[in-house]
Amino acid sequence: MRNIIIYGSHYGTTKQYAEELSRRTNIEAISFENVKKINDYNHIIYFGGLYAGGVLGMSKTIKKLNNISSKKIIIVTVGLSDPTDEVNKNNIRNNIKSQIPKEIFEKAKIFHLRGGIDYSKLSFINKNMMKLLYHAVKNLPEEKQSAEDRAMIETYNKKVNFVDFSGLDKIIKEI
Repeated sequence: MRNIIIYGSHYGTTKQYAEELSRRTNIEAISFENVKKINDYNHIIYFGGLYAGGVLGMSKTIKKLNNISSKKIIIVTVGLSDPTDEVNKNNIRNNIKSQIPKEIFEKAKIFHLRGGIDYSKLSFINKNMMKLLYHAVKNLPEEKQSAEDRAMIETYNKKVNFVDFSGLDKIIKEI
């Protein structure tokens, strides 16, 4: 049985999780940008950082699949907001659902982990996007702010790291 861990990471926390899972399971971890033949694997574990509602590299990677009947697919998202918040979780799942074919979404096991952010490392475009988003949500009445909005307001322009490798335990059980 051939297994692979594929990841899409801009700023590193998603890569940290993928590499730690690789270390614990002896499954090769590779960036989605370097994946050639995905159909040769039985288990595909995809780690994707959440950026502007999308999962980095996931749709490009999934498009390479042509026969999923004998495959186990695990999707792991890594984002700044709290993955235990139900509204958050539903938003993430809806975004995943819009990025991949229905039969893959229904077959995949989906997990959510919390990452981090370091504003000093953001690209110019991402810094400006976060600045616009911050100003838009900080002016919302508190009762209209989602948990995701509040997390963004609390962490704006800071360096925060919520990486917790114990979240990999449930993924290892699934593998």
